Parts: sequence; C-alpha cells; structure tokens
Amino acid sequence: MAVTTSPRPLDHLVLPTATVASARNRLERLGFTVAPDGVHPFGTQNCCVYFSDGTFMEPLAVADRALADAAISSGNVFVGRDRIYRARNGEEGLSALVFATDNADADHVEFAGAGISAGDRLDFSRPFTDAKGARDTASFRLAFAAEAGSPDSFVFSCERVNAPNVDRGALQAHANGVTRIRRVLATAPDPERSAAFLARAARGAVKHDHGRTTVELANSVVDVSSTQDHEGLRFAGIVFGVADLEATAERFSRNAVPFRTQDGGQTQDGTLRIAAADGQGVPFHFEADL
Repeated sequence: MAVTTSPRPLDHLVLPTATVASARNRLERLGFTVAPDGVHPFGTQNCCVYFSDGTFMEPLAVADRALADAAISSGNVFVGRDRIYRARNGEEGLSALVFATDNADADHVEFAGAGISAGDRLDFSRPFTDAKGARDTASFRLAFAAEAGSPDSFVFSCERVNAPNVDRGALQAHANGVTRIRRVLATAPDPERSAAFLARAARGAVKHDHGRTTVELANSVVDVSSTQDHEGLRFAGIVFGVADLEATAERFSRNAVPFRTQDGGQTQDGTLRIAAADGQGVPFHFEADL
C-alpha cells in the first residue's frame, strides 16, 4: 500500500512538570478545564487539557520513580526521553510534539528508513475518566523519532488502539475560550536543518515567509526560529486560538494572571502573551480565531 504524502495532524504536546497538582493549579487559573489525572503503567502520570479540534496538551509528571527506572532499563523511549529532558532542563518545559496516526507500526518503519527513529515502538494502556466520572480504558501504540544532536526534543506518532467510550465534551469547553492549538514555537541553532527533520517526521512542507521558517502540519504549524542559546531543536512555546480575545483578557485579569500584548493593549487584532511558570513549562500565546 502506498504511503500517503499528506501532512500528519498534530495530536498533542507533552509538557514535563514537577507534579500534576502544580500543572492543574496553574492551568485552571489560566481558565483551562483540566481532565482527571491519568496514570501510566511505567511510572508517569498526566492531567490533560483537551480542545474541540481534537488536539490536547499533556502535562506529564513522574509519579513512581522505581517504575520509571525499570521502564528506562527496558528501553521505554517515552520515559527515557522524559528523563533526559528533565536532567538537562529541569522539571518544567515542552519536550515532545505528537502526531495522530492510524498505523504506528508503519510509522516506525518509515522513521527507521529515514534515519530518524528514536528507538523501539511502545504499546500501553491506561484508565481514562471523563469530567462526569465515567471510566474506560485507553490503549495506545507509539512510534518515535528525534533529530540527531537534539537531546531536548523528540516527536512521536500516537495510534489510539482503543479510544475511550466517554464524553469529552465538557472537558473541551474552556473558560478562557481556547478552541485549538494554532502553532507550536520552536528554536534551533540551525532552523533549516531542524525544520527539515520536522518535515520528514510530519510529512509536511517547509515554508519561508518574511523571515519565518515553518513546517506545515495538517491542522497546525510549527514555527522554527534561530537561536544560539542551546543545543539542537527545542519546543519553546504554544500559540492557542480563542473565540474572543477580549473575553480571554478579561478572564486573565479577573484571575490576576499577568499578560502582555503586542499592540499597546488593543487585543482585537493582537496576541496575549503569558510567561512560563510552575505548571506551565513554556510561554503561552493567545490569538483570535477569525
């Protein structure tokens, strides 16, 4: 069967954090609805934030160090790359960009053939609970890729082998008005090289426009800008789409969340910027979805 050349869609972003409690506190203060905690069988846990376009954020903490150690010893790439990220960058950040797929086995073969595989494929299951307490089991199959010389980032494709039969509707409604992830911000000493890696992994196209280097995904964009401050590719921020930017600003003001605008306070056509904090590993930007 021929491999499609369509760009892969963004599925979610992995944000290491010290504890899921700190992530939950921070994200709820920002007006996000946070799902109940999820526990992985290899020592990590999450508290995800789901959006109406099908994407989500996955704040990730280490809950059981012994289980995580055992997983790393057995070659678990997910936990191993998380450990490397924390050792180099601390407990907070944005470590991985994840694609949706319906065939992680084929993706693993594709990544290996392109010389970008980050290690063995991974299968696992975990319990899932929706906002009303309904429970099911979620099962996943992952295939990993990474750019050589970029220890602070990786990507993987995620196949939902068993999708939970629960209602995510309530979890996708956010008081801050966020509906989707518009862009992912990345930095690299060699943006062209890192963008080429992302394009290979994503089956996307590298574009250049007014000094910007971008990689097109099916439902989002990765912006790669130049820096000499670190080694290799890093994911450095998230740009969200919101229904009403003024309402989003009002929400932040009510919750005493400091934010900046790029246009002297006129938010209709601007961007709201919130600096990284404990539980929010990278800067968040909010733009109106017009």
